[in-house]
Amino acid sequence: MDESIIKRANTKKSLSEEIATRQRSLNFYSLCNILPDPDIVLRKQGKDIKIYRELLCDPHVIACVQSRKAGVLSLEWEIARGLNKDKNIELLSNLLKKLDLYKLINDILDSVLWGFQPIEIIWKKEGSLILPSELKAKPPEWFCYDADNNLRFKTKQNYFGELLPPKKFLCPQYNASYDNPYGDRILSKVFWQVVFKKGGLKFWTIFTEKYGMPHIIGKHPRGASQEETNNLADMLERMVQDAIAVIPDDSSVELQEANKSSSAEIYEKLINKMNAEISKAIIGQTLTTEIGSTGSYAASNTHFQVRQDIVNSDKKLVEKTINQLLRWIYELNFSTEIIPEFELYEEEDIDLNLAQRDKTLSESGVKFTKKYFIKNYGLDEEDFDIAEIQQTAQPVFSQFKEQENFQGQRQVDELFDLISNQELQNQSEKILSPLIEMIMNGNSYSEIKEALKDENLNTKDFEKVLQKALFLCEVEGRIDGLE
Repeated sequence: MDESIIKRANTKKSLSEEIATRQRSLNFYSLCNILPDPDIVLRKQGKDIKIYRELLCDPHVIACVQSRKAGVLSLEWEIARGLNKDKNIELLSNLLKKLDLYKLINDILDSVLWGFQPIEIIWKKEGSLILPSELKAKPPEWFCYDADNNLRFKTKQNYFGELLPPKKFLCPQYNASYDNPYGDRILSKVFWQVVFKKGGLKFWTIFTEKYGMPHIIGKHPRGASQEETNNLADMLERMVQDAIAVIPDDSSVELQEANKSSSAEIYEKLINKMNAEISKAIIGQTLTTEIGSTGSYAASNTHFQVRQDIVNSDKKLVEKTINQLLRWIYELNFSTEIIPEFELYEEEDIDLNLAQRDKTLSESGVKFTKKYFIKNYGLDEEDFDIAEIQQTAQPVFSQFKEQENFQGQRQVDELFDLISNQELQNQSEKILSPLIEMIMNGNSYSEIKEALKDENLNTKDFEKVLQKALFLCEVEGRIDGLE
């Protein structure tokens, strides 16, 4: 065989096959079938992701998580938005309502916390259809990934995990990659911040207990016995609780206030700093959760926009997961190639500028289709009809008929003819003649501009004539209106 043909065949084979695989790379992954979790925090702690569940007990962490989830959970949803709804789409819409879509979206968003979130689908036959009857989110620590990035379920019989059947588990992954199919865990980013915050709170509590109340100092004579000293100390201890003490008349008690406010601010700054880092890790910014003593309206709007970008990213993750479920339903039940898509959207107010523009165009004779109104105004097709606009002539009412013989109008016309033929012509000549002469005698543009000032132009007579004409027009108009 020709050597060039063999080379071309080998080239085509190398292009169609995967070369860089874990099985061939120089690492220990090929020695076992399970892919270790690359999470740095878990590796150093020697534990699984159960330790992250304790972080949700922190009030600030759970507040940020709920704020991030609420941005998606508050959105409206629809299947095949803006398109005609057939019976299959109606079936899917009713199915999602029955499956508690709110809980499903909340479970999908847990993948942001744990990196990935397996959701088991319980299929059930309903008539001639095979539909999901229940969707159950399962603990991520029960699962692992193998060298081929396939999800596996770790059992007592098989520690390396059992391969899962197709169309059985939805598994949204947050920022997963080939090197890390376990995903990027947001709670991993705030682990040490929560630990330092708890330590700061612990020391702050001790500090408050120690310096929050005044120091009680007991004094007794120098020659007092150890027993008398111990009795006085016991009395002072009871005084801390009851504020009452009985002491000998030769002893004394002194209250000394502790002034450690500046030291207490150190703990407060530490906790505020940790809370700010937690906010930035979970929702990308701080001002929507903690305004603080500084900040501005523009800054808060900018921070809110950052949070909105993160919400849009989470929204796409939810849409991708639910659309995967819809594809499986169609593959099991329907033969159509066009699969409707699930969409989350924010219900917005109608754009008044767009509505005003469409109104103007409609009055001008432009005809819009139903598809246009569904796309731009979010209407359902069955909610409206497009009626033909009848172009009718404007009604002519008798009281608004044009009068052909207005006395005032005739006088105005006569006055205009008189002025235009005599006075206006004379005044115009008086103004324009010196104006033309100044322009012709000017040597430069600046000289002509200087000459064309108001004091050099005599327009008073011309203005008087115009004022007289306007006054007569107004008077005649008022007289005609009263007749």
